[in-house]
Amino acid sequence: MTYIEIMGGKKLSGEVNIQGSKNTVLPILAATLLINGITKLNHCPKILDVEHMIEILVDIGCTVTWEDSSILVDTRGLSTDVVPTELIKKMRSSIILLGALLGRCHSAVVTYPGGCTIGARPINFHLDAFKKMNVALEEEDGLIKCVTNGIKGADIYFPSPSVGATENVILAGTLGFGKTRIFNAAREPEILELCKFLNSAGAKIYGAGTSRIEIEGVASLYQTEYTAPSDRIVAGTYLAAAAGTGGEVTLKGIGCGSLYAVIQTLREMGSHIVCLQDAITIHSDAAIKAVSEIKTAPYPGFPTDMQSQIMSVLMKASGSSKIVEEIFEGRYQNVPEQARFGAQICLQDREAFITGVPVLKASEVSAGELRGGAALVIAGLMAEGRTIVKNPYHIQRGYEDICRDLRALGAQIEYKEN
Repeated sequence: MTYIEIMGGKKLSGEVNIQGSKNTVLPILAATLLINGITKLNHCPKILDVEHMIEILVDIGCTVTWEDSSILVDTRGLSTDVVPTELIKKMRSSIILLGALLGRCHSAVVTYPGGCTIGARPINFHLDAFKKMNVALEEEDGLIKCVTNGIKGADIYFPSPSVGATENVILAGTLGFGKTRIFNAAREPEILELCKFLNSAGAKIYGAGTSRIEIEGVASLYQTEYTAPSDRIVAGTYLAAAAGTGGEVTLKGIGCGSLYAVIQTLREMGSHIVCLQDAITIHSDAAIKAVSEIKTAPYPGFPTDMQSQIMSVLMKASGSSKIVEEIFEGRYQNVPEQARFGAQICLQDREAFITGVPVLKASEVSAGELRGGAALVIAGLMAEGRTIVKNPYHIQRGYEDICRDLRALGAQIEYKEN
């Protein structure tokens, strides 16, 4: 069985390149289905979630090949609208295949998606939107069967911003008839990148990055090439690690823009951060200051995907801090594992109260989900002694090689087998 071994207590220093963005590449891989031809995607991360999406594309008839960090997708052989259950259960983001298949095939059959177990993430926003776009839905034995005689433009109003639902409506509407308008759309940078990709292939999408997006349906898309940005959550994770251990670290290939809320929080916690156009440098003396409150929110607010990592850093803060989780009620499932390091964490519904301790104790812990697993790695880097993080599969879903990157910064960390 594979595990991660960490000898903690070492300051981090040096430079590291940030991998391509997971949450950008996954919906764009789905979007390639709208192009009856070949797409080249550059700067793609070699992570398990991307491999799972590629497996799905190959299973439904596409040809997919890697060239270094680029992926070539040829969808001309697409042969079925049925996505295999065993593959879609591996990852939550596979639900975006619904919109892409409806746009290309006018029909799709998928099961309810899997992925991280961080609480209920209902897909009713997706399905309600499809109904308004002339899609007939049938749910039977855990399968969602969708069919349409043509996607029709509609006005879609989301009760709250949803990244996945916004992406699905964009994908479905791109080859539809008429104009689709999304109100209260998600504003995440990944939405902007999806629209940039589709527009580069001939789509007509306006307003990406704002809460109102318009899609004018087009008859077809053409082949294109696209380069993904660096992963803002991976970058945020490494910034948190540097803040917690101390030292000076430079992240290359990413600017501060998409990380504004995280950077402001880290500055409040005592880190000094310098932003360049394509690099971020953080200096920390590991004297962590407590924060009065961090509240997760849709972009541009503090990202829920960084909540667990920041909690790990606050476990050594001087004083008490409060985190309010507003997005996923199950995000705190990682807290019992973090508490094994000696942290004082009290949970009350969606609120977490963290009282810092001077020294974290090395421990043996198990990753239960992606970002929580990364948070355990950060805690291990900060703790004194030998930490074991079991079940690193979840971490590998979103990080190319977290051990390689952290070793480049001076950490004593490696994958091992027993």
